[in-house]
Formats: sequence, structure tokens, C-alpha cells
Amino acid sequence: MLPFLGEYFGNPSSIHRVGRKARAILDDSRERVAQVWKCKASEVVFTSGATESVSQAICGTARFLKSKGRHLITSAVEHHAVLHTVEYLVNKEGFELTTLPVDAEGRVAPQNLYSAIRDDTILVSLMAANNETGAIQPVDELGAICRQRGVLFHTDAVQWFGKEPFESIHQFNADLVTICGHKFYGPKGSGALFIKSPLLPDPILFGGGHENGRRAGTENLAAIAGLVEAIERFVPSPVFDRCKLESLANRLCAMNEFDGINLVSPLAKRLANTASFTVPGIDSMTSLAALDLDGICASAGSACSAGSLNPSHVLSAMGRNDNEANSLIRFSLGRDTSEEEINNVLATFPDFVHRNRSV
Repeated sequence: MLPFLGEYFGNPSSIHRVGRKARAILDDSRERVAQVWKCKASEVVFTSGATESVSQAICGTARFLKSKGRHLITSAVEHHAVLHTVEYLVNKEGFELTTLPVDAEGRVAPQNLYSAIRDDTILVSLMAANNETGAIQPVDELGAICRQRGVLFHTDAVQWFGKEPFESIHQFNADLVTICGHKFYGPKGSGALFIKSPLLPDPILFGGGHENGRRAGTENLAAIAGLVEAIERFVPSPVFDRCKLESLANRLCAMNEFDGINLVSPLAKRLANTASFTVPGIDSMTSLAALDLDGICASAGSACSAGSLNPSHVLSAMGRNDNEANSLIRFSLGRDTSEEEINNVLATFPDFVHRNRSV
């Protein structure tokens, strides 16, 4: 990324030689992503991250197609970037919404999606993998249903990239796919949106013809350079090594055997790096503070909801009561996670739970 903070600092939209060099690099970056995704370069739109990509996909497509219908479908366990966006469209722009339930492991039943699609349904948005529990959705099957019914399909694949096997962007059976760089060791503030040709969603940012007229604003070439490098290195061969991480995560999952610690991540069809638990009677913030004092970094669901006092909407949708949903703890493993760190959690967390539940 460093050359694009100095030597190649030009604006890709400028016509002078420094700008033309930046434009050539931007065009090459788009081609490199398209080669990995096995799609057209024109179908790659660079954004500032997952939130913008989600808003562009949902708002842009809904507004573009509103003359054909105003019915949207999503699920109860989506990231708030999706849920708050569809809620805005319902409350402010007159759209209608069906929110699909999930089973006890947090998955959408394909038959429920099929039954929910109406003649005026224009867009379905369902995630590929859950950010709080790691549950993997049958996203290709869900996308196939949408294609069969003639409805556009968007998937939030933010948690998928770099963790699950990747063949091409088309494996999701989606018309729009959201990704985010920092989820697979790219820079924060970088993201991309796949928009299947010839779809042209309405822009949500205005002021210029950047990104082939789909996203106004001068491109962040340094962030794009880091994102593209991460896509090439870490997506075709996932940087989150399942063989290594699954065994470590399974050791964490064994904490389910301790009294007072309940595993909520599914044992099968789960992201290899995610293990989530509830500790009824001990709120998430108390647990996180205790873990932090022992040098262990964990989360209460999504980092985007850090500090929230509300129960996890994901666990509530899975049928857990508020006592459990208020006590969610998520451990996320990475490429540098070691046996020693897992041993530290196993030695620390059950003891903390035992001491606090016996008070």
C-alpha cells in the first residue's frame, strides 16, 4: 500500500500523467479482482467497506426496481448493516418486508424462502455465514431458489471470504455479493461489491462518475491496493486454515461440558475460526472485562455492536431467552492463534464462570 501514499498519490480521475498512472493502477486492480472472482471487471465496484456495499446493494437495487414491486425479504439473523437498511426502506420509503425465521442453529430453511416470495418481491438479502455464531447458510441453494423465481439475490459474504473454499463469485448464485477487506487481513476501510451484469442499481453516493458511475467519490487507491493483494493471496487459498483452526476451535467448543457454559455455535457447517457461548447469569460485558484482564480478547457478538446493552438479536432469533442472549461471548481465531492461547482460555474462562456463578 505504501507506494500509493507517496509515489503514486495521483487522483485516478485526473488527466495529467500522475493521474493517468493512478488510473492505470486502478484499472489493473479491478482486472486482478475479476480474475480471482472469475467475472467481468465491470462487475467489480470498490467501496469503503461492508456497510457501504450492503447499502449500495439493498438501497440501490430496491430503488431501481420499485416500479416492479416493493417487497423485500431478509432473515432475523442478518448483520445490522442489512437489518437497519431494510428497516429504513420500510419506514421511510414505503417498502414491505418479510423477515424469515431461523432454526435453533441459526439457519434459514430454503422452503421458508420459497414460500415467502411473492409476485411483488424484488430483492432477497441473506448472509452466507453468521458473524456471531459462525453458522454457514445454504447460500447457494437459497440463491438458486431466487433465480428460479426470478428474484434478485444479495448475499452478505463478509465472513465467508478467506475462511471457506472459493471457486468463483458465482458459487453463491447471487446477483450482488458484499465483501470486506479487513475480515481476511486486508486494510480496514476497504471493501467491494459484485454487481452481476447488466444490473445497474441506483447510486447512493452522488457527485461524480467514479466506479463506472456506480459509486461517486475519489477512489482510495492505497486501500484498494491492499484489498486486491489480500484477495489474491488469501481468498483462493483461504488464509484461515481449516485444518489448524478447526481443531483449536473444537477444543474451545468442549467448554460446553462445563456447568454454566452453553455452546451456541453449531458443531457442523460452522466457520472454522468461530466459537460462541452463552453464560446465563453473567452479562457479556462482565465476562469480556474479566477475559481482557487475563490478556484474552473476545467479543460479545458483532464488534459493530460493541457496548450495546441489548440482547443479541441473533440468539433471540435462535430461540434463546434474554438471559442467554445477554451473555453471548464470541471467540474468533486467526492465522496466528496458538495452542498456548487456547490453553489460556481453557484454564481461565471456566474458572471465572464457576467463581461468579457461586457468588
